[in-house]
Amino acid sequence: MAALANTTRPRQRSAFHGAGARLPWWAVALPAVAFTLLLMLIVSGGDAGAAKDGESVAQLLRTAAQILPG
Repeated sequence: MAALANTTRPRQRSAFHGAGARLPWWAVALPAVAFTLLLMLIVSGGDAGAAKDGESVAQLLRTAAQILPG
């Protein structure tokens, strides 16, 4: 039996390999936003009760304004 020569090209490494890998902006921003929202829910969890006239939404916005820079 005759041996066949390897005619396939060698594999090329992908551009996203090792320390040079870069993430899109949303891959960092979305977990950071989710963490912040969950932290806000934990911190304001002691005031749990029945919401009256959108009071909880206003409190959430006030807490977000205090936490976020600007």
